[in-house]
Amino acid sequence: MNVTITPSRVQGLARAPPSKSYTHRAILVAGYADQTTVRDALWSADTQATARAVERFGGTVTQRNETLEIEGFHDRPGVPADIIDCGNSGTTMRLVTATAALADGTSVLTGDESLRSRPQGPLLEAITDLGGEATSTRSNGQAPLVVTGPISGGRVSIPGDVSSQYITALLLAGAVTEDGLEIELETELKSAPYVDITLEVLAAFGVDARKTDLGFAVDGGQTYSATGGEYAVPGDFSSISYPLAAGAIASEDGVRIDGAHPSAQGDTAIVDIVDRMGAAVDWDRDAGTIDVTAGELEGVEVSVEDTPDLLPTIATLGAVAEGETRITNAEHVRYKETDRVSAMADELATLGVETTETQDSLTIHGGDSELTGGTVDGRNDHRVIMALALAGLVAEGETTVVGADHVDVSFPGFFDMLSDLGAAIDRER
Repeated sequence: MNVTITPSRVQGLARAPPSKSYTHRAILVAGYADQTTVRDALWSADTQATARAVERFGGTVTQRNETLEIEGFHDRPGVPADIIDCGNSGTTMRLVTATAALADGTSVLTGDESLRSRPQGPLLEAITDLGGEATSTRSNGQAPLVVTGPISGGRVSIPGDVSSQYITALLLAGAVTEDGLEIELETELKSAPYVDITLEVLAAFGVDARKTDLGFAVDGGQTYSATGGEYAVPGDFSSISYPLAAGAIASEDGVRIDGAHPSAQGDTAIVDIVDRMGAAVDWDRDAGTIDVTAGELEGVEVSVEDTPDLLPTIATLGAVAEGETRITNAEHVRYKETDRVSAMADELATLGVETTETQDSLTIHGGDSELTGGTVDGRNDHRVIMALALAGLVAEGETTVVGADHVDVSFPGFFDMLSDLGAAIDRER
């Protein structure tokens, strides 16, 4: 699907979709448990991949609107009867790789072309160090992966600057090993708030895991069980960044975002970023609402060390703002569905935006740019697509985003939301 956006003013109410990060964890954690109702879940292409993996291991997932009824595989997963296809979901592959290491047998994991290019090597090495077998079929640290267990726990060291999902994967699996896990970080942890999310979900399911002086630890022999057999997923601040940015650049009468309750998500930082850039922002944390109105935006410097998913949104804000917006600590953002640093630099250039790219940063020269419409490639990356669509709200002329259907990965209703806010959108299938 290609989507064409005509310059538009937006206003009204937008509801935050449920958190993808929390939903992934809740589905897999419920798989480790017996019977769980997961409410307010995001049912997207990525989270469905995690649900399929739970079923491959012997559980069942029944979806009714935003509620999931999950019967788990009871601590130890069974050996899958077929390959586990993770689609485009890096979170699924990494979390499920550690789950596979618990099974008494061999699991094979793969995904689409993009996912098969993403690094998995450090997690494979960690599983091997714990007594399992974990290899890449192409011997390059990338999927397809072959994992043989079971592991029983122990001590392991792993880099923290490639993906925090490695640590999450090990913590989830470690709770049901015999000996538990002690994880030593070899480097500084990037995207640390995502591990905070993991600790929060584990606690909600009665599992004790903790930070240590060297990294993280989780005791073995624990049982997963949500209080009352239910767990509710909070709103997603990665997704909230899009209506928030839309209001900041294209709303004179204001956009209200509902479902914005505080949580451990690092991407809540987007509220402060938009405020610093000059939009009028009011976050009522108790009510879970954010009101935003456009202002004269000015460039800022922002580190995305802990918030990699925000880079595309910040880049679009920088394209509209006066002065320079410098996004730093961004190297790990290159290892997502696509290289999001280069993707945003290249596609914004198509729309007339001057940028400077280094290995670890992206600078948007808003004051030296004139944002004009054009045809841009969404790179099969949901976050790049949504960020470029926002630029179309204020670019001169029409902006066409190619391959826009990939928003289904995290925000299936994204274009419906923009349309409901008043954006002029034409969809061509």
